[in-house]
Amino acid sequence: MPTYLMLTNLTAEGLRTLKNNPGRVTEVNKEVEQMGGKVVTQYATLGEYDFVTVIEAPDERTMAKISVELGSRGTMTSRTLTAMPVSDLSA
Repeated sequence: MPTYLMLTNLTAEGLRTLKNNPGRVTEVNKEVEQMGGKVVTQYATLGEYDFVTVIEAPDERTMAKISVELGSRGTMTSRTLTAMPVSDLSA
């Protein structure tokens, strides 16, 4: 299954939501699964992005749907990258 990296920044509203409901991250990850993706792993990070999430999705269309749906809420912005194992480069 294709793998994607979602680099996320929370908006001020997103920070308030997370502060008031720390379990919201888990809830959103379940919503990603309902949209056809699977959160493989997720990291809270310091620096340019607040979260780095590794997501598997069957295709780009599904990943775009996930990205647009989450971004439309106004609680975060993101960049999504297609990822491939390094071993695939030598194939």
